[in-house]
Amino acid sequence: MPLSQQEIETYQRDGLVVPAAFQLSRAVLARIDALYRKLLADNQGNPDFSADFILGPHLDAGGAYGVKGDPAWLEFARIPQILDMVEQLIGEDFILWGMTIFGKPAHNGKATPWHQDGDYYPIEPLETLTVWISLDGSTPEQGCMRFIPGSHRDHRIYSHHFEHRDDYTLAQVIDDDQVDLSSARDVVLQPGQISLHDVYLVHGSEANRSDRRRMGLVLRIMPATSFYNHDSGKLKEDAGSSHGYSNRALFLLRGQDRSGRNDFFRGHA
Repeated sequence: MPLSQQEIETYQRDGLVVPAAFQLSRAVLARIDALYRKLLADNQGNPDFSADFILGPHLDAGGAYGVKGDPAWLEFARIPQILDMVEQLIGEDFILWGMTIFGKPAHNGKATPWHQDGDYYPIEPLETLTVWISLDGSTPEQGCMRFIPGSHRDHRIYSHHFEHRDDYTLAQVIDDDQVDLSSARDVVLQPGQISLHDVYLVHGSEANRSDRRRMGLVLRIMPATSFYNHDSGKLKEDAGSSHGYSNRALFLLRGQDRSGRNDFFRGHA
């Protein structure tokens, strides 16, 4: 299997792992880049579209912020070696419930404040693994992801507050007194490398001030023992969320829906 026992233990201990033996081919990276450029072109004129933070590039039924997506992106959520790694970490039954692009253009790519993903996900019980695919490579100069090792271990969501800033990709920010940020580590990746991290992990990134883009494709995958609650997602939208949780399309990647409650029809064209 792609992940060694040591890497599995690193994920369990730190909440994040970078598989040493895996890297996507240049051909796959070229396809990602071509689809990304097409996505930017297809969404020209959309006032709510931002290259920094693109939700649902794989959805052709209308996603959050009016993104015009393309199902061709699903190819990258079905790469067998990546699915093997996911299976090693969360079991043999799992569901793709989201996909996000962090475009982070050169010179002015936005920062992502310190946060936990699960602060705003309508998943019961809250369990999700994030696969972060690097297209361009990711360095501190480009504003690579940073994380607090072990911050996932308590399996709880820390308190957050809202900061609506034009230079942030997200508004949810973890409260200053919740975690010790002095232990933060950089996640440095080469083009084609990936990282996998737990939903409870505290993480963020600085702005991109370099001359190079830092595009990352993110897959949100939950074990099929959990329930994606579209109705709870609607309540989050009514409370001010614009992430389109009430109409997210689910895709069974492997196994079966162990919860017996997930809706695989809502959100599909």
